[in-house]
Order: sequence, then C-alpha cells, then structure tokens
Amino acid sequence: MTDSISNPASSAGPSRGKPLRVAVIGGGTGGLCLAHGLRKAGVGVAVYERSALRTERLQGYRVHINPHGAKALHECLSPSLWQSFLGTCGRDTGGFGFLTDRMTELMLVENDLVSGTAPVDAHHSVSRITLHQVLSAELAGCLFYGKEFVRYERGADGRIVCHFADGSTAEADVLVGADGGNSRVRKQYLPHAKRVDTGITTIVGKFPLTDESRRRLPARLSAGANNVIPRGGCGLFTAPHEKTGEVVEGFGGNDETAEHDVVLFDNTSSYIMWAYGATGSAFPAGLDLSTLDGTRLRSVVGTQIRRWHPAFRRLVGETPSATVSLLPIRTSVPVEPWKPSKVTLLGDAIHSMTPFRGIGANTALRDAALLCRALVAVHRGEREVVAAIGDYEAEMTEYGFAAVRDSLRAAEQFVSTNIAGRVLFKNVLRLAGAVPSLKRRMFSDQGS
Repeated sequence: MTDSISNPASSAGPSRGKPLRVAVIGGGTGGLCLAHGLRKAGVGVAVYERSALRTERLQGYRVHINPHGAKALHECLSPSLWQSFLGTCGRDTGGFGFLTDRMTELMLVENDLVSGTAPVDAHHSVSRITLHQVLSAELAGCLFYGKEFVRYERGADGRIVCHFADGSTAEADVLVGADGGNSRVRKQYLPHAKRVDTGITTIVGKFPLTDESRRRLPARLSAGANNVIPRGGCGLFTAPHEKTGEVVEGFGGNDETAEHDVVLFDNTSSYIMWAYGATGSAFPAGLDLSTLDGTRLRSVVGTQIRRWHPAFRRLVGETPSATVSLLPIRTSVPVEPWKPSKVTLLGDAIHSMTPFRGIGANTALRDAALLCRALVAVHRGEREVVAAIGDYEAEMTEYGFAAVRDSLRAAEQFVSTNIAGRVLFKNVLRLAGAVPSLKRRMFSDQGS
C-alpha cells in the first residue's frame, strides 16, 4: 500500500515549478515546525511518526525557547498558532542566576540583558507537552501516526520511496530525516555519522510549586533559572516553569497521559525543574544508576549534595519520586560535508547535542525554518532541489555543529574537577556582577 502526500497548492496559489512533495520522518519539534511552514506555503508534505498516538512519548518537563526558536516558530506557524504558543508560555521574569552550593549569588543576568521586547526576540519557557499540542494542530491529513520508518530507496524516476514496518510505502520528491538522535534515516544515509556517550549522567526531577512549597525555598529558586556551581566535579541546574493559569484555544491543558502519571505529566501546575549532573566516577563505585527507580535516584542525588545549602537538599528531597529520571548525555560527532541529494536531515538526527546550553530544540527549529525556505523556493521554481538542499546543509552544519561543540564544552565545564578553574570562574562572575558593562559584554549574545 502506498500513501499519497497531499498537495494543498491549489488553496495557496499556483506554483511556477513542478509541485513538490516532501516526506518528513519524525513528528518531533523540528519535523512538525517544518511541516507547518511547508503547508503554509502550499507545499505538499506528510509527516510520519512512529508513535501510535500523539501522547505516547511525551516528556513532562519544560523547554527553553530562545530568539532563534521563537523566530522559526513565528515564521512557520499560522498566526493563530503563534498566538496560542505565546499565550501558553510560562512567566519568566527572574533572569538567570549563578549560585554557589551555599546559596550565595555570584551574579544575576537580568532578562532585559538577553531578551528583546518583541516576542520573536525574547526567551520563553514552555511546557514540552503544550508545545507538542500546538505543533500537532492544524496538520490534519498530513500527520500520520503508527508509521515506523524502516528504510528508503530511490526510484528510477528520482523519487524517494519510504518503507514502513506495517508494510506500507510512501513516495516523495524529498525525504527529511527528523527522527531524533537514533535516526534511521541518518543511519542509512550517513552511516559514518556517529553519536557517542559523553560519560556524563544527569538525574532530573520536578518540584511542584505551591504557595506552601514556595515559602520553604529561597525566592531565587522560583524567580528564574540558576546554574549552581559547587567546588568541583558536578553541577545543578534549576529552572521554574510558572504557569499563567490560562488554556488558550484548547492548548495548555492536560492530555490523557496525566491520568497515568498525574505528577510527571500534569500540565496545569507550576514547578521547578532541576537537573543534577556529574561524571560516572563521581557516583558511588559499583552503582548502576540505570537499574534505580525514581526514589533511589532521588536518594543518590540527596547523598551527593548532603553538604549543600538546605534549600537544595529540600528541593531534591521533596520532589515526587515519579518525576525523577535518569538521562545519560550523548552528543554527535561532527562529520565532514557530504554530497547533497534529495535526502536531508534536521535537528537531533544530524547534530544531537548535550542539553547544557539549552539550544537543542532551538537549533532544530532554526533548521526547520531554513530548510522550509529552501524547499519553498524549489516549489516556486526559483531553485533546483539538490542545490537548494546543499545550501541548506552547508549553513545548517556550520551553526549546528558549532552548537554541538559549544554545548559539549558547557557540559564538560558543568562537571569539571578543575577546582582552580572553578575558583577563577566564580571570581570572574563576581567581577562581572559588579561591573555592568562587563556583564553586558559577556552575556549580550546569549540569544544567538
């Protein structure tokens, strides 16, 4: 059975070139954003997602959207969905703090230093559940679930034929692998492109924010994101997600997943997300973290920070165990440029990175907007398809692998055992905090 890719060009004006059909493998952030942009421009597109339901593989944590991500969403989403996205973002007014493990503030980077006043130039805190609700909307007829991609082949006429585990196939002029870090499209197309374990492990959790729990923590922890810098060997990141209490056009409420795990997938309450990171050698010898449940993982972190300020111990210790999970940190290995074709990749499928700079989702969104522009130009007869994809890949790999390197460097600094280096960094932060012009020079490019 062969699936067809609908082409809505008739409702968006005639195309000067041959109508283009695009198959996107993977219904995550980047793939769905691309589909919205293509559909808005009248390009025939179909997204094939292996999950049987939209809610099957949701994550219950927040995601940070920076100006790159915001611009891409604004460009690709319909005006109504863009407004729904903005209306369901959490409040974020407390800036970014650098703290010691004794709760001493080293420096605070205020929001107006790194965030513009226009929504497309601002930073946003959004629930991953809500973002997925928004990105999955308005794609009726081109978003297909239960489609596990197996392989592709090139037809004699130049078209790409996608094969799925259920025996069905789909034809397209262009195939986009947006299927994450374990991308099957990448494994077939660029088998030499690898993703490796960094040796860093993080344990993450969600601390519910209520009137009572707020009173039990210093205000700084619920005011904004923080990077906690202890003496060496580990680190802690905290970030509040403050719900506005609004459900906009049906977005921002609970999915049916909340019925199975009320705490982890509750999409209606505020919380602080925390992530403790360290290298494997920092944890007790012989302890296999992958075998531990949330209760025991929480206990491990509690032991690791037993000499820290009581507020951090309370943050971790009073986190519901159902929200605590293990996250091994992997990263892509940059690859040399390859010869472009009608198969391409975006997001984690090509430049998977550590979460330590919070730019993975934003880089995927940036990819989506850039690739969308290239494919729309092909659809309009302004570009030849392989040349347009080649230009996209040249630009994408330059900023994408730069982000991979930057995020790996940040991860290594987060868990560094170089005590002298930590002391120096803390002193630099203190100095920048006391000299506003220096702080501005250090952090004014954080949106890029």
